[in-house]
Amino acid sequence: MWTVVRRDLKSSFRQRQDLLNPLLFFFMVVTLFPLGVSPEVSFLQRSGSGILWVAALLATLLSLDHLFRHDFDDGTLEQMVLQPQPLFLLVLAKTLAHWLVTGLPLILLAPVLGIMLHLEGNSIAVLCLTLLIGTPVLSLIGAIGAALTLGLRAGGVLLSLLIIPLYIPVLIFGTGTVAAAADGTPVGGYLALMAAFLVLAITLAPFAAAAALRISLSNS
Repeated sequence: MWTVVRRDLKSSFRQRQDLLNPLLFFFMVVTLFPLGVSPEVSFLQRSGSGILWVAALLATLLSLDHLFRHDFDDGTLEQMVLQPQPLFLLVLAKTLAHWLVTGLPLILLAPVLGIMLHLEGNSIAVLCLTLLIGTPVLSLIGAIGAALTLGLRAGGVLLSLLIIPLYIPVLIFGTGTVAAAADGTPVGGYLALMAAFLVLAITLAPFAAAAALRISLSNS
C-alpha cells in the first residue's frame, strides 16, 4: 500500500497540471461567487460555508477522472488486479494518495478563503474540521464512480451524474455543522454523523471500487 501511495504521489507531482487544476478551480469558484451574487458581508457570512463546501465538492469531482485513468491507459491497473495483494487495499492506497494531493490542499486553502468570505474564527475552525472529515468521504465515494466509468468515452459526464447524488448527504451535514457553529448550537451530533459517514465509506467503498474495477477491466 505504501508503495502505491508513494508512486501515485510522485506521479501527481510530475503532472503538475492535474495537481493544480482542482486548487485553481476551488479558488476561482469561491472568489467569483461574491462578484456574481452579492458582496454584502451579511450574505457572505450566511452563505460562506455553503460556497466553500460546494466548491470543494466540485474541485474533488474535477480530479476524480484521473484516479484510475492513467494506470488504465498504460496497463498498470491490469497488473494491480493480478497482484497477490487484495485489490481493495490497493484501491484504498490510491484513494489515500488522491486525497493527499486534492483534499488536503483544499483544507489548507479553506481558512484563507473563509476569511475572504468574512466567516468568524469559530466557523472557520469548524469548517476545516468538517472538510477534514468530509473530503476523504468524497474521494472514497468518487473512487467507486471512477472505477465504474473507467474506459468509457463520456466517462467524465457519467461520473458526475453517478456521484453528485451520493455527495448530497455529506454536503448537507458539512454546511449544517458550520451553520450550527455560527448560531452557537452544539455541533457534536453533526460531527458524529459525518464521522459515521467516513467510517462507513472506509469500510465499504474500497470493496465496491475494487469490484467495479474488475467489471470495467473485463468489459474493456
